[in-house]
Amino acid sequence: MAETGMVWTEDFEMGYCRFGFGNKTFVILPGLSVQSVIRAKEAVEASYAMMGGDFTTYLFDRKYEVSEGYTIYDMADDTAKAMKELGLKDVYLFGASQGGMIAMTIAIRYPELVKKLVLGNTSSHVKPEQRAVIDHWIELARDKAPRELYQDFGKEVYPAEVYEQYREYFDNVAETVKEKDLEKFVVLAETIKDFDVTNEIEKIKCPVLIIGAFDDAVLDSDATMEIAEKLDNRTDCALYMYNGYGHASFDTAPDYRKRVYDFLMKTDDKTV
Repeated sequence: MAETGMVWTEDFEMGYCRFGFGNKTFVILPGLSVQSVIRAKEAVEASYAMMGGDFTTYLFDRKYEVSEGYTIYDMADDTAKAMKELGLKDVYLFGASQGGMIAMTIAIRYPELVKKLVLGNTSSHVKPEQRAVIDHWIELARDKAPRELYQDFGKEVYPAEVYEQYREYFDNVAETVKEKDLEKFVVLAETIKDFDVTNEIEKIKCPVLIIGAFDDAVLDSDATMEIAEKLDNRTDCALYMYNGYGHASFDTAPDYRKRVYDFLMKTDDKTV
């Protein structure tokens, strides 16, 4: 059973949940969401059940209070501080979408914390032409339209057949959204616009697995490929691209977690 907790520092509070009982530490940094990911802790635990014997997993939320001007660099600093408060080190770090941006930044700024890194459907910078979807989400959140926001979110991140399956679910969840959730979503979504670590990717020293999707309708497959190109001279780094599973292939591809697990479990003296 996943256990929830709160990291308290002099600057912020950040929620997390923990599950599994392995001696390795796996940290998940999820993507942008309208509400706290901790609400879905049971589903996340179930999806990573195969890793429970080898890893103790921590799923981190964003910090509780955010304000205008907050950046992804700030998110990385805060998450790294939360990890240190919990005594985590040599972590196997996985970041999806915006979580991948945070994970990249942690690996660059705090290399001593990260043993291996997995980046899922993310970008080292988001070009203006790649921001259309996120800009539309920001507009819907500012208009206080949670139903429309959830429905558009579902359409963009999931394949059509998955979206249709959960269309009614998105309506039901939208009814639980509070105005404060929408305000926080706007702040977090805006951070993507000014993020750029493209020229710092080579500072990542740990092994890296980069996973993307050719049909990524949110950040585009080119964003994944650009990260891989920066690391293509490394024998301990690898790229894998899905097709047919959309931006949220980390949720929809049936072999995704097995692929992550196999990479994390490779011995350090072998290439990827």
